[in-house]
Amino acid sequence: MFQINVGGIDRVLRIAIGVMLLSLAFVGPQTPLGLIGIIPLVTGIFRMCPIYSLFGITTCRKPK
Repeated sequence: MFQINVGGIDRVLRIAIGVMLLSLAFVGPQTPLGLIGIIPLVTGIFRMCPIYSLFGITTCRKPK
């Protein structure tokens, strides 16, 4: 269905940034702007980025 296009380091960074941004909605300044963190969190969990697909980019390693 969806092709995986988010590699290991990219995935970890997306999840970490997503959690940090999402925490802004609940802890700290409690701004709704922190809900933007859902986007990198979901793309990191599912290892699929629609923008990468649009431009044909992949950060996954090439199979040997």
